[in-house]
Amino acid sequence: MKKLFYAITCNDPKRLIKPIISNALANLSNLLPFLCTAYIISQIYDYFMTGNLNRSHLWLSWGGMVICFIITYLLENIACKITYRDGYMTSADGRVKLAEHIRELPPGVLMGKSSGEIGNTMMNDFSKTESAMTHILPQIVSGVLVAVIASVAMLIADWRMGIAMFCGFPIAIVLMLGMRNLERKLDDRLAASRIEQASKLQEYLYGMRIIKAYNMQGENFGKLKSACTDYRDACIKLESGIGPLNFVATALLRLGLPLMTIVGVFLISGGTLTIPEFVMFLLVGTRVFDPLSVAIMNYSELTMCGMAGERISRLLDEPTMGGKKDAPTTHDIAFQNVSFGYGTKEVLHDINATFRPNTMTALVGLSGSGKSTMLKLAARFYDPTAGKILFGGVDEKEIMPDKLMKQISMVFQDVYLFQDTVANNIRYGRENATQEEIENAARLANCYDFIMRMPQGFDTMIGEGGSTLSGGEKQRISIARAMLKDAPVIFLDEATSSLDPENEAEIQQAISRLIKGRTVVVIAHRLKTITSADNIFVFDNGRIVERGTHNELLSHCGLYAKLWKLQTSTEGWRIN
Repeated sequence: MKKLFYAITCNDPKRLIKPIISNALANLSNLLPFLCTAYIISQIYDYFMTGNLNRSHLWLSWGGMVICFIITYLLENIACKITYRDGYMTSADGRVKLAEHIRELPPGVLMGKSSGEIGNTMMNDFSKTESAMTHILPQIVSGVLVAVIASVAMLIADWRMGIAMFCGFPIAIVLMLGMRNLERKLDDRLAASRIEQASKLQEYLYGMRIIKAYNMQGENFGKLKSACTDYRDACIKLESGIGPLNFVATALLRLGLPLMTIVGVFLISGGTLTIPEFVMFLLVGTRVFDPLSVAIMNYSELTMCGMAGERISRLLDEPTMGGKKDAPTTHDIAFQNVSFGYGTKEVLHDINATFRPNTMTALVGLSGSGKSTMLKLAARFYDPTAGKILFGGVDEKEIMPDKLMKQISMVFQDVYLFQDTVANNIRYGRENATQEEIENAARLANCYDFIMRMPQGFDTMIGEGGSTLSGGEKQRISIARAMLKDAPVIFLDEATSSLDPENEAEIQQAISRLIKGRTVVVIAHRLKTITSADNIFVFDNGRIVERGTHNELLSHCGLYAKLWKLQTSTEGWRIN
């Protein structure tokens, strides 16, 4: 139970104290009017038996009922405010905490997870823990607490009636505890099918252009339909598997009411129980069974909320990137016997290389040879499985990640722009940049003219992911963002791949202006764009097989010369 509380509250169970106490007091106050009713019935019974009616006691009882209703209203109002406020605050704080934690995780960890999985944790799992804190848990705990207090009071009043009232409760609890393995299995399947459904829907929407272009509607819609059907079946199986057991547990609990009437009749006939006492047991008993029934029906849901909390906790327990040192003032990057693999497959083998300041180093080679992986390692998206990567002579693992990333600007091959204005997308490079600095960066990246042709210029809103722009336009805005950051280290992953020849030449000139005093690393498939590089590393199957300048590599007649020959020989090709 302790683990459950920690999971639901994102490791802050103290937030449950006030909601539970306030709900328990509200539920206990609901019993008071029924005690007054039982006393009134006893007075009426005495009147028929003795002919005496104590009207002052009746008026006090009626007045007490009114006061009890007022107290109950006030307590329930307070409980509602406390419960919902604390529950929603915990959920909101938890989402912010998880988002911040995700930002501090190695990017490679996130690349190993689907967006559907993380989205499910951020939204659905937090919604479940939110529901647990605002509705389920306070009702369960307060219901059980009321039952315990009522049990003690009833046992003191008459132990035989008290035992009869709650005889089914232990059996119901044993049944509910025995359901946990089944609940976990069904909830795991439900969570997996929900993630799969979200992933297929996202894939279907993002890939709509390709689906239409290749007339793949049937196949891809079939995948989405299958995922939706599987999610439907998982929901039905969960409800059909857990629902009947919940009803059995509730029925076992409510067996106490008929058993109590049977025992009460025999006790009355034996002269050991009075009718007013019997009525009091019936009135209080029916009131106690309601919160207990709610608690039992909600227990399965609480268990599944706990599983959602466990998924949140697992993501929160993912180790963040370490490092406590400030970034060095020198900006050379050295790979020393570095090896790395994704899972069990090693993709880089014993790499030794240095990227020096005031130089441009190009990484070339066939697709899948390890170029992008080396760039990701240099930016510390991953830590190497063997060897060291030194930034300014300091192991990158020892440098604070935020401090390290302040020294690096990156332009990815797959550009992502946020749903914001053009100016703010460029301003991500430096938050305190002025409008003039943003426009200068745009000019350097050759995107100023097309931005000014937009309806609101730099204030034009960009669609999610840059959907309202062409590939070349997105790439140039991304380059402008990197230029604005003005970091001493620049990584370009096929930064000119989406540009036409005229813009490509202008961008090459802008990149040339950035080289002075900076460490520049470029991944390029079009070898003509990196002929002026100070050093070129040629990759093949995860190893650097050649290194040198353009002319030196051509003279070696190796892999680089072969790639150069292939590219230059296809320049005159025409489509007939």
